Amino acid sequence: MSDDRETDTASEGSYQLSRHKKSPSSLTNLSSSSGMTSLSSVSGSVMSVYSGDFGNLEVKGSIQFAIDYVDSLKELHVFVAQCKDLAAADIKKQRSDPYVKTYLLPDKGKMGKKKTLVVKKTLNPVYNEILRYKIDKQILKTQKLNLSVWHRDTFKRNSFLGEVELDLETWDWDNKQNKQLKWYPLKRKTAPVPLEAENRGEMKLALQYVPEPVPGKKLPTTGEVHIWVKECLDLPLLRGSHLNSFVKCTILPDTSRKSRQKTRAVGKTTNPVFNHTMVYDGFRPEDLTEACVELTVWDHYKLTNQFLGGLRIGFGTGKSYGTEVDWMDSTSEEVALWEKMVKSPNTWIEAILPLRMLLIAKISK
Repeated sequence: MSDDRETDTASEGSYQLSRHKKSPSSLTNLSSSSGMTSLSSVSGSVMSVYSGDFGNLEVKGSIQFAIDYVDSLKELHVFVAQCKDLAAADIKKQRSDPYVKTYLLPDKGKMGKKKTLVVKKTLNPVYNEILRYKIDKQILKTQKLNLSVWHRDTFKRNSFLGEVELDLETWDWDNKQNKQLKWYPLKRKTAPVPLEAENRGEMKLALQYVPEPVPGKKLPTTGEVHIWVKECLDLPLLRGSHLNSFVKCTILPDTSRKSRQKTRAVGKTTNPVFNHTMVYDGFRPEDLTEACVELTVWDHYKLTNQFLGGLRIGFGTGKSYGTEVDWMDSTSEEVALWEKMVKSPNTWIEAILPLRMLLIAKISK
């Protein structure tokens, strides 16, 4: 996922406070459209590797390919030659319309996906195509190469025919034999590791709800939510030993750029200290039930930001302002923090929560 962001020049040890002004109704104004929020998976390639039809066809046959790293171009070349003895998607006519798809995992962006052309009506397709990845060799050594074969029917539905996975960390790039075309037996889809089980690190933070008394009225009508992002612990390294992380905050259902705040980026550590407080005002008591604080951690590299993990802190009811929404999916630990904050106004409630994979709502303009 890429995302434009300005740099923040604050010194690393400083304590930062940013405030978001909004009218009390800005959350509810969005409620009518919140259910329509388009969701795009930040896990990109990884999620679409697992989309499609896996169950119907047996996996058989093999694929012939070779890989090489071209130092002068800083490119990985995957030469996909052919497949043989594939499973037949059309049982009656004993044929398929196969193509080959490659990914570099755990690359989370669409950059990671390449495809050959579809070869129709055959179980022994010949491709002779080179799929290229522009990638630094050190980063490549942290990746896995996944080749999968798919049948594409006339309605553009895909059926899985088998896959091969190479661990590039242990690959011997200097061995000339490794540059030769080789046959690999196709394997069944290994069940993906549940995304929750992946260790994405943790965030130490504190929340506080500050009701604003209105002169002449006993009960406050609106209040502020304060979010103090203290630090992250054990963040994952996606590109070798490099990491330059920052935290972004959005109060859902408001996905407008105006509602978004972020910390500065902290480099060269998997345990960045941010000490940054974000303040959102205009919260009526009922908004606390319908809104959700989404905190996401990103690795900023050149012109792109790669998603590391996130939190969604709210009541986790699955609904917002009467509309069913995917993002109201807080874990029990995230719900517990929000409940304590709502029950104890004017008090900092601290927690250390595990970061997790999220489907991110697209930012509206």
